[in-house]
Amino acid sequence: MGDAALLTALAGGVGASKLLVGLKHVLSPRVGTAIVNTADDEEFYGLHVSPDLDSVVYSLSGLADDVRGWGVGGDSFNALEMLGRLGCETWFKLGDRDLAVHVYRTMRLRQGATLTQATMEIAGRLGAGWQVLPMTDDRVRTMVSTEKGLMPFQEYFVKHSHGLRFHGVKFEGVEKANPTKAVIEALEKAEAIVICPSNPVVSIGPILALEGVKQKLSTAEAKVLAVSPIVGGRALRGPAADMMTGLGLDPSPAGVASLYRDFLDVLVLDSVDSAYVDEVRALGVKPVVADTVMNSFEDKVRLAKTVVRELVGDI
Repeated sequence: MGDAALLTALAGGVGASKLLVGLKHVLSPRVGTAIVNTADDEEFYGLHVSPDLDSVVYSLSGLADDVRGWGVGGDSFNALEMLGRLGCETWFKLGDRDLAVHVYRTMRLRQGATLTQATMEIAGRLGAGWQVLPMTDDRVRTMVSTEKGLMPFQEYFVKHSHGLRFHGVKFEGVEKANPTKAVIEALEKAEAIVICPSNPVVSIGPILALEGVKQKLSTAEAKVLAVSPIVGGRALRGPAADMMTGLGLDPSPAGVASLYRDFLDVLVLDSVDSAYVDEVRALGVKPVVADTVMNSFEDKVRLAKTVVRELVGDI
């Protein structure tokens, strides 16, 4: 692979961040680009919070809290405690250093910067090493239909611990939103494209729903590989399996392959799901069996090596 436009990844939050850490290590000193879901963005305490962008940046920068799985490692929560004393809801746990990032992002947006510009500044100054791009500078908002009605994704996912019955999802504003020029260029110039093990419905789904993204993936000369986020019929974290079931999809690697089949060349599935190999292959997608659970840095690197080897061979 050449140095420019080495690899472009489509990413959600935690699962994607783990793989990206491994890819950064394996590909070093060369860098890649992560196109990240922003439909989960929400406003808290008047601040623009971008959970998936921040998970990716914190992980690539070595700042992530690997124990909690979100936020900044070793963070304190003094500001949140005071906000609670002032009568504010505190179910969305924002640490002090995490809050500083949201303050900076909101300040830059109010100064006229785009979300792309603000994100590149944050990623650069925190030392992410890769180019991190929001999927769009336009407002797209994931709304989840539940037994208690329609609600923003973060309310469903965090406040209710994704325990409500899932009926459906819609991406408000996506029909008027466009991928940024930087996103389109990253897809066009990539020598390899990876769809990270993120929720295919609400993490990768909003990116694919943007006008022109699926077409770019379908016509890309680069090989497109996805890592299944479903292992043994379950998502390792979050409601991906429940959402797929609610939409009438099989919560399995085959179900993931069917969602991506229009542009997917390779699907990496966990060894516990090896029985799905023939079903995946029947969809026109090459199955690759590997250990996909990433509990340690070594796990992340091992899976990243498998991904890179499938895409471009040994480097």
